[in-house]
Amino acid sequence: MTLHNRRMKAGSSRALVAFVLIALSSCSGESEPMAAIDYSASAAPEPSSGKPPWPRPDDTITLARRAGIEPDRKEYLTYHIHAHLDVFVNGRAVTVPAALGIEVRDPGVQKFEDPGKATEYGGIEECAQACIAALHTHGEDGVVHIEAPTRADYRLGQFFELWNVRLTPTCVGGYCTPRAPVAVFVNGRRLRTDPADLVFEDGQEIAIVIGAPPKTIPREFAGE
Repeated sequence: MTLHNRRMKAGSSRALVAFVLIALSSCSGESEPMAAIDYSASAAPEPSSGKPPWPRPDDTITLARRAGIEPDRKEYLTYHIHAHLDVFVNGRAVTVPAALGIEVRDPGVQKFEDPGKATEYGGIEECAQACIAALHTHGEDGVVHIEAPTRADYRLGQFFELWNVRLTPTCVGGYCTPRAPVAVFVNGRRLRTDPADLVFEDGQEIAIVIGAPPKTIPREFAGE
């Protein structure tokens, strides 16, 4: 099944669930939008190094192994979940690259190009060599995919290792507290523990806010 067909099928299921939830909410009168997240911070000064853009590293498969994720020759859908990651620096969104955890140079990896949209990678039936980690991105939409042969915990710290961007309790890339305020939100709630230890869950919205926050901090994953 191609990447497009899988997403169409998954999208239809999510659309049905969303319709039911909206209908239930309307019946119960709970249709008011959620309140904005109450958070403010000063602007982060520009670091001498480690500022965005943070591009996709060419050795993302090697980095996957270093992160404790053994890549495979094909995609699995036995354990298949999605989360969404937003990163902001002084209110501006940082692009999460496509094909983190995917070896795009392998001929077994398909390239999907639609006019007006960013290129995506996937549709892998089988590569000659290991070409995809269970934890990965397909496009630049911020959607984090976990497609694994068995259920397992995958963490935000591992994802940032695939990206080759530093993530610690006090630093993201070249931005470090106290000079640069850093806050992490999960489904609208402020995370107070080490963000690298955060385990991905299906439907999760993760927002990393560096410096002054955007007008609205996302608190819901709208789906693909």
